[in-house]
Amino acid sequence: MRQETVAVHAQDTGDAPPARRGGRMPWAVYMLAAGTFLMGTTEFVVAGLLPEIADDLGVGVARTGLLITVFAVGMIVGAPLMTLLTLRIPRRVTLLLALGVFALGHVVVAVGTGFPLLLAARFATALATGAFWSVASVVATRAAGPGATARALALVGSGGMLANVVGVPLGAFIGQVMGWRGPFWVLAALAAAAAVLIARAVPADGPNRREVSVRTELAGLGSTGLWWALAACATTTGGVLSTYSYIAPLLTGRAGIAASLVPLVLVGFGIGALAGTVSGGRLGDARPHATTIAAAGSTTAVLLALCLLSGTTWLVVALVAVLGFVGLGANPILSSFAVRFAEQAPTLAVALTVSAFNLGTALGTPLAGRALDSGLGTLGPAAVGAAISALTLLPTIALATGRRRRPADAARGTDATGPHARGRTS
Repeated sequence: MRQETVAVHAQDTGDAPPARRGGRMPWAVYMLAAGTFLMGTTEFVVAGLLPEIADDLGVGVARTGLLITVFAVGMIVGAPLMTLLTLRIPRRVTLLLALGVFALGHVVVAVGTGFPLLLAARFATALATGAFWSVASVVATRAAGPGATARALALVGSGGMLANVVGVPLGAFIGQVMGWRGPFWVLAALAAAAAVLIARAVPADGPNRREVSVRTELAGLGSTGLWWALAACATTTGGVLSTYSYIAPLLTGRAGIAASLVPLVLVGFGIGALAGTVSGGRLGDARPHATTIAAAGSTTAVLLALCLLSGTTWLVVALVAVLGFVGLGANPILSSFAVRFAEQAPTLAVALTVSAFNLGTALGTPLAGRALDSGLGTLGPAAVGAAISALTLLPTIALATGRRRRPADAARGTDATGPHARGRTS
């Protein structure tokens, strides 16, 4: 695979910027990260508002939780589906349409009184989120250039990570002050503002952009490397977030942390995840295979340490922050692998990574919940998470060994270790 066909260049020949190894990312990448910040916030903000929503609508808290479930399902289905439906639409237009639907969906939730209507609005919002995230990732890699794909993806992904640190707690605070509908009004307004900024920051598609058919995109899914990358996406988030979803009982029941302090520990996880995503993106452009394998092994070790050292408060607090750092830091590299191996289908590949990340969480969380009710008790979710994370070693090692079995790559002048770093070793 020649360097000019990497990632987005399969669809945008002749208009790509030169490769960049360092320096500041283009302004468009930061604007796209702001968009994913909004998307990440809305995905999780409902969790902090469930009692208020349930009381207002006269619906049980458990049933109100469907507002979270339906969003996850919408992301799993919507990311690849909306990618295929918007293939022939210019990317900037797709981004703006997605933000428009996102804003409208939040207005419907803010004014709606019927629970089925709110479910439908959340599902539509998830479809828009999936479309935005997929296209934003491809636009970011094109803007950054082939020498900084993983770093660009890390910055776009960091918007979602920052949502856990700032967006979700701030949304909960706004909900306390303005009522549960307040955060949805704010998100709708911010989405409208983001649309204006992105319209100015993201350039129109170049004149050399080729038309791509659904058949062409689907043809790019035959790569074994792509499916190894998607498997790693599912297991890495499945292991980490299944544990994270049930970390509170471990913190209060075994580590002796007061319930009022649990949010602060979770902020530590979010800060670790944000730092890990940015760091992973930088390492991924130079040593992608070594980084992904090390992240999988380290995550498994941290989760096992949580099981063994859960009675020591300060160690548990530190391990939760480290879990965020090592557990999610490889995500932008895995997305970059998927884009690389899909060749002529980069947008669909990124959409599938979004689905894979959400699928891992959707499958891992119920397993962790069952483990919590088993004889393992509060240690169950971390034990399940460690087992799932260990599985990540299989696809990451397969990707690394598969790279070594392609000696012809060097003769064609391609990268020997990752998406763009020619002449380096892992």
